[in-house]
Amino acid sequence: MKKKRNMDVEWSYSGANGPEHWHTLCDWYAEGAKYPYQSPIHLVHGDTQAIGDEVLSFHYKKEKFTEKEFKNTIHFVPYNTESYVVFKGVEYHLTDIHFHMPSEHVIDDTQTELEFHLVHTNAKQENLVVGVLFNLTDKLNWICNDQDDSIWDFDHHIQWFDPSIFLPEKHSHFHYVGSLTTPPTKGPVNWFVFDTIGEMSRLFIEEFREEVLENNNRPLQEKKDRPIYYSE
Repeated sequence: MKKKRNMDVEWSYSGANGPEHWHTLCDWYAEGAKYPYQSPIHLVHGDTQAIGDEVLSFHYKKEKFTEKEFKNTIHFVPYNTESYVVFKGVEYHLTDIHFHMPSEHVIDDTQTELEFHLVHTNAKQENLVVGVLFNLTDKLNWICNDQDDSIWDFDHHIQWFDPSIFLPEKHSHFHYVGSLTTPPTKGPVNWFVFDTIGEMSRLFIEEFREEVLENNNRPLQEKKDRPIYYSE
């Protein structure tokens, strides 16, 4: 295998470069695939443990983003990474927001039409990802929580928004340790997946239809022996 980095190696969601072949495309991908607890997984409410005192706190603020197309989807990238979360006393700053269609995680046998990932990174370059699932609606608001749609300037690829607009009002969630869901699929990654399903306007998604690969969701991975936690 050639020693190339992620941006140099073509990968996809089907065919010879599809998920079952990612680990063969380069040594970096092969190394990431060795991590035993891969993502996404099937999350079941009846198969969880109480999360204890390990609270995830959000410290999001309105900031400047640009949208870019890479890794087979659209990414909203903050200019200054001012928003962050705190987990176990460690700050993880928001570095990227992107989405997959359909959802990568499945909750109680239900797969939704869309899943947003809010990716955070700490000072040690460790990742924490918040997953939010949506179904599409014909309502006109981009994200159907009554926010002002003037924040989206798709012509100039500049947006000013508070990332909280992607979060449901109720913060009940699953928590588990897994991996990235795109090459190099490395871990460990702390995952927090909300179980409230939001609504997203089809108009919002149509803005990116030409840039987003169809069915850009990694297949479910084995849960194995890892614990899955749940917080009300």
